[in-house]
Amino acid sequence: MEEFVVRTIVSGVVSWTTAFLITRRLFPKRSFEFCNRIVSTMHATLAVILASLSVQDWSCPVCPLASTSSRLQMQILAVSLSYLIYDLVCCLFDQRVNLDNIIHHSVSVVGIAAGLYYQKCGSEMVATLWVTEMSSPFLHSRELLKELGTRDTALNLAVDIIFAAIFAFARMLAGPYLTYVTLTANNPLLIKAMALGLQLISVFWFYKILRMLKYKLTKRAAPPKNVASTTPATWTNNTNSPSQHQ
Repeated sequence: MEEFVVRTIVSGVVSWTTAFLITRRLFPKRSFEFCNRIVSTMHATLAVILASLSVQDWSCPVCPLASTSSRLQMQILAVSLSYLIYDLVCCLFDQRVNLDNIIHHSVSVVGIAAGLYYQKCGSEMVATLWVTEMSSPFLHSRELLKELGTRDTALNLAVDIIFAAIFAFARMLAGPYLTYVTLTANNPLLIKAMALGLQLISVFWFYKILRMLKYKLTKRAAPPKNVASTTPATWTNNTNSPSQHQ
C-alpha cells in the first residue's frame, strides 16, 4: 500500500476522532449516538462531494472499468476507510451495539482496503462510495430529529420518506448495476466478494426500511381513538383512571 495512503488513513482516523470529541464538548447533554451521527453526516456529505469531483466522464461514471486507481481515487477511498475504522470503533463503545452496522462496516473496510492494496477498481469503488453515502445524511437526520423531540411529527415522516426514496434509487437501482459491472470485470476475487456482500446487506436494509415505512404510514392513517366514548362514566371523576397514569 502506498505511503500517502497510509498517512491519509492515520490522519483521517485522528481527524474523525477529534471531530467527535469536539462535538461531544459542544453538545454535552446529547447522547453518544447523537454526536457520532453528526460526524457521520459530515463524512457522508464530504464523501459524496469528493466522489463527484473524481468522476472522469459523467456519460460513464464507472469508467474505466477494472483500471488502475488514480491517486485522487485512492485518497478519497483512504479518507472513507479512515472514517469507517473510526466509526467501527465507536459502534463497539456505544451502549446499543448494532450488529447490522458492524457487519456493514466490516465488509466495507475489507473491500476498500483490498482496493487500495491492489490499486485497482478505483472507478467502481468511488462510484459505490457515492451510491452508498447518498442517502446517509437523511438516515442520520431522521435519528437526530428524534432526539431533538420531533418523533412522530410530519417533519420526521417527511425525512423518512426522502431517505427511503433516495435509498431505493441508490441501493436498489444503481447498486445492482455497480455490483454487476464489478463482478463481470477483471477485478480481484476479494473485491468481487465484498461488492456482492455489500449489495446483499443493502437488500436486507431495504426490506427493513419498507417495513418501517409501512408501519409509520399505517399508524398515521389510523383514526385516533375516542377516549371519551370508550371510558366508563364512573371513571370521569376518578383520580385513579388509567388515562391519568399514562
